Amino acid sequence: MTLASLSPQAALPSPSTAVWQLGPVPIRAYALCIIAGIVLACWVTERRLRQRGVAPGAVLDIAVWAVPAGIIGARIYHVVTSPEKYFGAGGDPMKAFAIWEGGLGIWGAVAGGAVGAWIAARQLGIPFGVVADALAPGLPLAQAVGRIGNWFNNELFGGRTTLPWGLEIHRMDPDNPGHALRDDAGQPILEPGLYQPTFLYEALWNLGVVALVLILDRRLKLGRGRAFALYVMGYTVGRFWIELMRTDEANQILGVRLNVWTAALVFLGALIYFVRVRGPRDYLIPLGPAATTTPPPTSDLSQVDLSERETPSRAAAPEGYRVVSEEQYAAWQDTGVVPPANDDDSRPDDGEQSDDTAAADLGSSDDEPADDPSAARTDRADATGARPADRDS
Repeated sequence: MTLASLSPQAALPSPSTAVWQLGPVPIRAYALCIIAGIVLACWVTERRLRQRGVAPGAVLDIAVWAVPAGIIGARIYHVVTSPEKYFGAGGDPMKAFAIWEGGLGIWGAVAGGAVGAWIAARQLGIPFGVVADALAPGLPLAQAVGRIGNWFNNELFGGRTTLPWGLEIHRMDPDNPGHALRDDAGQPILEPGLYQPTFLYEALWNLGVVALVLILDRRLKLGRGRAFALYVMGYTVGRFWIELMRTDEANQILGVRLNVWTAALVFLGALIYFVRVRGPRDYLIPLGPAATTTPPPTSDLSQVDLSERETPSRAAAPEGYRVVSEEQYAAWQDTGVVPPANDDDSRPDDGEQSDDTAAADLGSSDDEPADDPSAARTDRADATGARPADRDS
């Protein structure tokens, strides 16, 4: 019996080319996968935002801020955690800007993208928690598609294996990035043996996180950013064990890869947030011109997806949004009548008083008559119904 007879008969192939030239322009498979992932994430987020009352097209305004900020954050994380490649002996600081040569950290991408999304949400008058929860299933979907780019690049694999799904790895040409070295016969050269396809494990895990978020969000009606926290917990659990399998070069702390520590710390932060934060899911009613477009009261709405209805007046950007409960939002969809501002619009969390209520209690006494109820309602309407929703969840 020879060693050859012990080797697996099946294997996963890898592409030998990850870059194609379109005239003078290089078309990189990794970039195409990233773009495809962003498009899918935007599509999912747009649908979920509409289900919560956000006007059509808001995801594009969010993406304009979130995508560039995410790329910048991803590159900063990579450079900070691998400084020797750019600032060490023989390093080239200008290479820190060469993102086309690879080097994007998902942790920085999520952090930077969150900052960009927060800025956009503030400008649109949308509570950030609504945006974060809408993003929750779209992000792992984008990550799963992005991992296909690592397959083209013949990177992010694990140790040697004899499993039937072991991965073939090409020896890439350092002088011709994106292309495998070739032998005298012109055939691409393979590294000896097969390797764990850790990029594939992470892609499949991310798809599982998508399903987890969608199922639990539907059953539990998560709000206040808890769906996003669920995504973070699900992703970091997978990244923890997958990172331990990888053999590519990485900085370590106490003999453990840096990203393993990062995954553990981020998981704990997300878990604390998920457990401590409570509150119902927020729905939004647009203020201004967008609020005037309503379905006929006599129409049968049981089979109509209002999120897909687009009219010229609906396309106008709303002046802002009013945060309402699910019941109030359903009533607005049925009748087209914006509910009056009341205590429910500024509902306190966990049974605590809102700031307005607490202030009213402190300012009243038994010796003074109570304020005019109608005036109080007017003041509250001015506070909650006449300007964009600007609180962060």
